[in-house]
Amino acid sequence: MALRIYNTLTRKKETLKTIRPNQIGMYVCGPTIYDFGHLGHGRSAINFDVIRRYFIYKGYKVKFVFNYTDIDDKIINRARERNISWTDLTKEMARVYDEDYEKLGILKPDVNPYATHYINEMLEVVERMDKNGFLYKIDDDGIYFDVSKVKGYGKLSRMKLDEQKSVRKELTDKKKNPQDFVVWKFKKAGEPFWQSKYGEGRPGWHLECTAMIWKNLGIPFDIHGGGADLIMPHHEDEIAQGYGAFGDDYARYWMHNGFINVNNEKMSKSLGNFFTLRDIFKKYDPKVVRFFVLQTHYRMPCNFADILLDQAKSSLERINRFVENVYNANGIHYNISDKIEKAAAGFEKSMDDDFDTSGALASIYEFIKEINTLIDQGKIDDANKKEIISFLKRIDSVFNVMNFDIKKIEIPDEIKKIAEEREKARKVKDWEKSDRLRNEIKEKGYEIIDGKDGYIIRKVVN
Repeated sequence: MALRIYNTLTRKKETLKTIRPNQIGMYVCGPTIYDFGHLGHGRSAINFDVIRRYFIYKGYKVKFVFNYTDIDDKIINRARERNISWTDLTKEMARVYDEDYEKLGILKPDVNPYATHYINEMLEVVERMDKNGFLYKIDDDGIYFDVSKVKGYGKLSRMKLDEQKSVRKELTDKKKNPQDFVVWKFKKAGEPFWQSKYGEGRPGWHLECTAMIWKNLGIPFDIHGGGADLIMPHHEDEIAQGYGAFGDDYARYWMHNGFINVNNEKMSKSLGNFFTLRDIFKKYDPKVVRFFVLQTHYRMPCNFADILLDQAKSSLERINRFVENVYNANGIHYNISDKIEKAAAGFEKSMDDDFDTSGALASIYEFIKEINTLIDQGKIDDANKKEIISFLKRIDSVFNVMNFDIKKIEIPDEIKKIAEEREKARKVKDWEKSDRLRNEIKEKGYEIIDGKDGYIIRKVVN
């Protein structure tokens, strides 16, 4: 089955066709680093990490770019509140995000650009747009982009004019059009600024990504990702800038992950249901948080609640108990190739269908059920174990939630002796003694599984 991606631009699933054979250029909008990362940041990072990992699983060479916005009104204001420099604030917060993402099992990006490292490139993009006639100046404010000169402006969000006004920060009545946005803000007292031919100032938010994409991936490129909250105005305006500076083609596919709700309500500080990743890590292992996110399709709203995290924790523990059971299985050889092939096919069918992680997990649950039955029947030997663990590691190269750091459980000599005594009792059909010894073994935390070719001893895993 060909890999299909839901494209926000066209509102349909499309078969993946990359610009370069077997290569993918992928850009995901990262956070504005002025405060601790929250659930929404974690969900987006996990979703796009899994998507990236699946591309690698499929054999693509992926160049993954994930940015940090390190200049913004929020950064300037927070630095003032804390009486520190804006550069000290962003260095501190970048370190926090790096640590949180590492705990969540996020692969490091191939390129992690900071906006302020690309000021020259941003000004090059401004000059291109200016030469092409897309910009105008508001004397006491900045350089603005004229969206009326972009054919099809609004095609990504499909929002009406009044709806577009509601998400605009630049509300000056001096703009030519309500949707116009600033690309270069003139300096204000006490704020950081850079020199340019357009005057001393700093870049507009939307400009940053266009410049970083251009320099790190080239334009056009394959995939642009981010949270659904970025569709309008951020990504809509990126498309406009791409058109103004480079022509029609920008990103081939637009992907957006869904929102986070907390106990079925929108997460917000005003409602008191706002949680940072570090708040959550105090209560739940980051692997549990990652697994929790995988249970919901990336485009769907994700409801966060303690009871759901607890359920995710239990489900992940069952998967890891299965891994432990496999490591400690003891039996005869059984041909499990068809079961592995079926599970792999189910996993790939779901993931090929717009990265349906919940469907992929269902295939793994079915595989676990079938293999556990074989383990109980004493039909898994060392060769089988290698096959199973190899398969699980391939799957987990995408999910990155399982624990393979498990040592083989050695059966104590005491238990072996009781088992041998029980086997002698069975041969002379002393069923009373056989049952008593079985129960004695069980009380000590082990169990006997009888088969036509003998018995196996297994530690009971609760």
